[in-house]
Amino acid sequence: MSIAEMARARAHEGMEIAAVAHVAPDRIAIESEAGDRTFRELNQRCNQIARQLRDAGLRHGDAIALLCTNRPEFVEVRFAAHRLGLRLTPVNWHLAPEEVAYIIDNCEAKALFADVRVSDAALAAAQLSEHLVIKSAVGGAINGFLDYEDSLAGFSIEDIDQPSLGTQMLYTSGTTGQPKGVLRDQPDPHAAAAMQELLTAVFQFEPDSGKDRALVTGPLYHSGPFNLCMSTPLVAGIGVVIMDKWEPEKCLELIQQYHITHTFFVPTMFSRLLHLSASIRQAYDISSMRFIIHGAAPIAIDTKRQALDWFGSIIWEMFAGTEGPGTIVSPQEWLAKPGTVGRPGPAQMLICDQQGEQVAAGVEGQIWLVNPKDSSFEYYRSPEKTRQAQQKEGYFTAGDIGLIDEDGYLFITGRHAEVIISGGVNIYPQEIDDILMAHESVADVACVGVPNDDMGEEVKALVQLCKGVAPSEALARELIAFCEAKLAKQKWPRSVGFLDTIARSEAGKVYRYKLRDAYWLDRERKV
Repeated sequence: MSIAEMARARAHEGMEIAAVAHVAPDRIAIESEAGDRTFRELNQRCNQIARQLRDAGLRHGDAIALLCTNRPEFVEVRFAAHRLGLRLTPVNWHLAPEEVAYIIDNCEAKALFADVRVSDAALAAAQLSEHLVIKSAVGGAINGFLDYEDSLAGFSIEDIDQPSLGTQMLYTSGTTGQPKGVLRDQPDPHAAAAMQELLTAVFQFEPDSGKDRALVTGPLYHSGPFNLCMSTPLVAGIGVVIMDKWEPEKCLELIQQYHITHTFFVPTMFSRLLHLSASIRQAYDISSMRFIIHGAAPIAIDTKRQALDWFGSIIWEMFAGTEGPGTIVSPQEWLAKPGTVGRPGPAQMLICDQQGEQVAAGVEGQIWLVNPKDSSFEYYRSPEKTRQAQQKEGYFTAGDIGLIDEDGYLFITGRHAEVIISGGVNIYPQEIDDILMAHESVADVACVGVPNDDMGEEVKALVQLCKGVAPSEALARELIAFCEAKLAKQKWPRSVGFLDTIARSEAGKVYRYKLRDAYWLDRERKV
């Protein structure tokens, strides 16, 4: 029986890692600065953690929280929960301690595994959370916590009996109000096997060859790296190389060193790789790469063209959100339809105007994604927020604006929350960002709406320059002229500001609202 067949046979009970360990025990599962694991070692540690949690009284459906940087222990806890029927919440350790504590308490975690690098947040959570019955410190000592390694030593490494498939509950970024846990109904466990089979085919995995290797490029608490860089490869029997922190040249070095075949990027990673000098880019062999998927934020068309020219036609794109799935597009489809994020299936998506009526092909509107009945979502412990969520007739929206062309392909043009309204005209800043990103002096950019007493708002381009380029009034005029040649007049930036860096999330999403708010501090109205 092949590795894929073995993993598929045990997917419904969350035991894919055990299946791979049975067929290829000595295959490397994890390589990282904090240590390596074979599939045998990973499976054994998952069994120990599962037994520790059972011994502490945790049962199917209980919640655990994982506050951990990119290291093997994150993976071990993730797959222990996966086979024990637990609800796992990975927590963004970049948040302030009080925010971390809120999430861990809100998800009703009974166990907390915390990295010593974020001990302040772990201690704040331990003090606030009423449900915790076990606290474990990873990578060092935290006052009042068990030592991760020592506490597991007495538990058996053999496969647990009566495994059951667990689930995850990720939290939204909380740009307005407190973060919200997105809880989806668990589908038929046997559907997990079919989904894994589909992903193995889409990702073009070759698990039986033993040569495929995935690179984890971002923080594992984020859904992209969590699912696409780590979970999906490992359950298919593909080992992963984990970066502690992403750096462009280091990324190329690891691709060459480990013959990486698969990875996930966010758009800013492509931009920063492309801004490396030609001599640096040419110094590394990236010919092992077979599949790159990107998402989480829009990408400029010119940036993606350059990336495809460099890496080849191996770059796929996904449009999705924490609340649910969206579309995926192959490089071949994208080259035929530059800028598309894929072709939705029948009844998968609606484009509606402000009155909620569907619009014609080619007309912009709000994007509504289907909320499947068998796995619909709710905001955990927030019935009011769930009721207030923009949902209707089996669909939901995250506020994205886009259009579906006459051939059925979806194009994202902006976000409703980011729209700039100037003289009554809606302007979506992403379109302007994409133009400016093509300028040779621009490393990153975010356009925002700033006050204009006559028009309400006007466009301001906030620009991070490439290394060695100095800001100047002349360059600001040049950037505005660059837009004038490519955009309608109402979309032209009226001014340019130069920043040392553009604030973005680890997913690559620009914190546009934070950049915008600085210009509205002395205003009664924010629009």
